[in-house]
Amino acid sequence: MNKLTSSLLSLHHPIVATGFLGLPSWSEFLPKNSDKTPMLKSLSDIYLIVAAVIDILVRIGAIIAIILIIYGGIEFITSSGNPDKATAARSTIVNALIGLVIAITAATVITFVAGRFTAQ
Repeated sequence: MNKLTSSLLSLHHPIVATGFLGLPSWSEFLPKNSDKTPMLKSLSDIYLIVAAVIDILVRIGAIIAIILIIYGGIEFITSSGNPDKATAARSTIVNALIGLVIAITAATVITFVAGRFTAQ
């Protein structure tokens, strides 16, 4: 294995550390050892794992909302002046924007709350 491949497969590489598409890892909020490996100090740390998994799911929801915004925009452009298609596309865009705002707010709240539990 050459140096580039071993570097990309390293656990300390930024792509692996932040996850695919910037998604956090399941152990994001857990305390780390000196060698950056996560550790469970107590049974209550399972709540931090659950918070990280919920954070991942919320961020996936945000990605889906962005895809729906793009889809709604394409549908709006291709509606060719048909008012029913334009209204449906506009509704898709508005609902996806509402979902995106909810997902961003939820991710922020989860990160804040889990960060408070980690600091204790």
